[in-house]
Amino acid sequence: QVQLVESGGGLVQPGGSLRLSCAASGDIFRIYDMDWYRQVPNKQRELVAAITRSSSTNYADSVKGRFTISRDNAKNTVYLQMNSLKPEDTAVYYCNAEVSKRSSHLVRSVYWGQGTQVTVSS
Repeated sequence: QVQLVESGGGLVQPGGSLRLSCAASGDIFRIYDMDWYRQVPNKQRELVAAITRSSSTNYADSVKGRFTISRDNAKNTVYLQMNSLKPEDTAVYYCNAEVSKRSSHLVRSVYWGQGTQVTVSS
């Protein structure tokens, strides 16, 4: 099986910064795209940032210029550096990853982490 574990969430004042991490472990052959999503109550989960294995990136318009996604393929980890945080960035942040397993490396599946709460408030 494959597990994704997020960390780094918390409470921060407007204008502050946080760095989220998401580490993948388990039966991993290769990780392809890795993404960060966020969700607030009663709204659909939205894509925040995405990164390919070769580190091409894509961002939601609402976070461009403030958030940076990066990854360390050797550590099977994706990061989200969040600067100039706003109250509207408050949400549960989830990572996901497209993974092929050692036991069936021709098959790709998407796995999700459990989420980490980010609260931006004074």
